[in-house]
Amino acid sequence: MDTLILLQHYWWLIISLLGALLVFLLFVQGGQGMLYGIGKTEEERNMLVNSLGRKWEFTFTTLVTFGGAFFASFPLFYSTSFGGAYYVWMAILLSFVIQPVAYQFRRKAGNVFGEKTFNVFLIINGIAGPLLLGTAVGTLFTGANFTVDRLNLANGAGSGSATVISQWTTPWHGLEALGDLRNVALGLAVLFLAMTLACQYFMNNIDDKTIHERARKRMAVFAVPFLVFFLTFFVWLLFSDGRAVDTAGRISIESYKYLHNLLAMPYVAAVLLIGVGAVLWSIFLGWRGRRNAIWFGGAGTVLTVLALLLCAGWNDTAYYPSLADMQSSLTIYNSSSSLFTLKAMSIVSLMIPFVAAYIWYAWRAMNRKSITREEIRGDDHQY
Repeated sequence: MDTLILLQHYWWLIISLLGALLVFLLFVQGGQGMLYGIGKTEEERNMLVNSLGRKWEFTFTTLVTFGGAFFASFPLFYSTSFGGAYYVWMAILLSFVIQPVAYQFRRKAGNVFGEKTFNVFLIINGIAGPLLLGTAVGTLFTGANFTVDRLNLANGAGSGSATVISQWTTPWHGLEALGDLRNVALGLAVLFLAMTLACQYFMNNIDDKTIHERARKRMAVFAVPFLVFFLTFFVWLLFSDGRAVDTAGRISIESYKYLHNLLAMPYVAAVLLIGVGAVLWSIFLGWRGRRNAIWFGGAGTVLTVLALLLCAGWNDTAYYPSLADMQSSLTIYNSSSSLFTLKAMSIVSLMIPFVAAYIWYAWRAMNRKSITREEIRGDDHQY
């Protein structure tokens, strides 16, 4: 394996890991979506918001990092998807923009819109964010309507106008993904997973028997549709056709492609099984009322999503199939940055363990003291 191919696989691993961490951190959105379901009084809702308020920046930062890393390592995907499916991505970005606004102004003195308005903002982000992100990720397996023509780079040289090599072939610009039930199934799975993890997080972070019991019951309710939608998507994935790429760069249809990927990469299959097992164990622990359920749920989520994304891009697989022109499908080989860029970014990526250690330290420091009713009643700095 030459250096360029090695770096292409390395950076798909980094992208997959960031995506997996993002899906776990969506528990913040899941908790916002249940603001009135678990918080029955204003005081209880303030406890939930302040519990989530300690973590929402992790999710936002990871989302930005994920997008930035994708742009730097696989710019053709970034320009194709973000430039073509912009209705979906603009809806996702809008839902995440109103989140920090809500946390900043929800209980600020002189708030003319009222606390309930910003509660609605949090709920919109809590439901639309995970649902749309999961649906968008589904297109990495089901495909999208675009074409790629690299000759436009040469034809447009010196013309003085912007050169566009990717074209979207429908006027819906990404919204057509909602018409594919497989994408919606994954979106709903991500949404209910986020709510399940949020319940586990509340049980761990809030020291209140009433909220603990409500979160325990809600977790059991949300875990069922999560498992149904996830299994629906996963079973379809195992028995579906995929796009394979040969040494010449030609794309072809391969039956049971993702099943073949798991068989060809047993280490990825092992990660997937361990991840699914950890998520199931967290649901059992949460049903029993155990506070440590979130750690198994979080670790299991990261491992499961990591394995699925590696299945989408490794083993000579087109990670973004084109439904309009099969040969336009994107792979880690035809969509990556140059060797120089990947090398330079790899040096920067050596800082990742230090950043991860800092995040872990900050997380532990913020979780050292659980949220209580007394704190909400007496603390001047509240969300």
